[in-house]
Amino acid sequence: MTDPSSKGLTCPACANTVPVPEGARLVTCPACRQRLFVQGDRGVRRWQLRRVVTRDQAQQTVTGFFNGMNKAGDLKRKAAIQELFLVYLPFWRVMAHVAGWRLGRVRKDKDSTKPVEVEVLEEMHWNDAAVDVSEFGVNCVPLRGKNFEPFDQDRLSAEGMIFEAAESSTEAASEAAAYFQQVARSKKRLSSTFMERIHILRERLSLVYYPLWVARYQYRNRGYQVVVDGVNNKILYGKAPGNILYRAGALVAGMAVGNLLLVHGTAFAFQAMALASDSDSDAWALLLIPPVLGFLAILKGYRSFRYGEEVEHLDREARKAVKKDSGFSLDSLVGDNFNLQEVKKWLE
Repeated sequence: MTDPSSKGLTCPACANTVPVPEGARLVTCPACRQRLFVQGDRGVRRWQLRRVVTRDQAQQTVTGFFNGMNKAGDLKRKAAIQELFLVYLPFWRVMAHVAGWRLGRVRKDKDSTKPVEVEVLEEMHWNDAAVDVSEFGVNCVPLRGKNFEPFDQDRLSAEGMIFEAAESSTEAASEAAAYFQQVARSKKRLSSTFMERIHILRERLSLVYYPLWVARYQYRNRGYQVVVDGVNNKILYGKAPGNILYRAGALVAGMAVGNLLLVHGTAFAFQAMALASDSDSDAWALLLIPPVLGFLAILKGYRSFRYGEEVEHLDREARKAVKKDSGFSLDSLVGDNFNLQEVKKWLE
């Protein structure tokens, strides 16, 4: 029988080897009878979500994905699903209470500002894929309000493929802290900030294995992939061939609407500005609205034509919460220095 004790620890009093049973925090040295407290990383809790969607349901969802004006007209008839299999991807999940405040100024009117204090106190959630998901396209999954079960590797292995975590827990905690800070800052936009303190309290990190159905199909000798949520039965990520007629129509419509706004919209803005009061300096802003809207319409039509050869669908809940190189870091949460003179000026 395998001994579950760890033999690698030594007693600090007599340097004798101390056996430590798995999970034990208080141990006794067998030589000098010294009672010792074991301190260190207790590991990461691992959870799983029960698969709710069956294979037939996932196949029906994939078939429904073939419909759409921007997709090839004969996609539903000529697409052939080659394989449909279940995978369990690991996702880092962090829950924490975020508390802090920000001191700064906001614009009162066009010529002056006023001091303001913004308080943040709420529970926040974050999750992100613990492996490279470039093949699957799912960076985040909906985990709120779900019933988690303890991780059972034997059971999940019998159902589908299990991917092990490749990203460290330290990187996940740092990225979660950056996301929490980003959310806290977005609560109120300040013209200038004099002091900022944001603290993360009661941080809980765990690893959740989430079920996903992966379907691979062929259309005109080209392969595509669709990922279905194994809990909510919806498309999280998928690719499909585009519709040529839709691309051409989008380009023509975008050019027509854009030129209409550029010409007639600008002329209408000139008339509106002439009717406005001479003292109203904001009337000049009306001249910028039609050209901007027209340019956006033309750009939208061009992008639909240029990049519409292949349609890519990414559900909002599957998008990455925050980029790793977004400029936020864990050190910035507690290491920001501030000028007391500026705070005094703000209070006055």
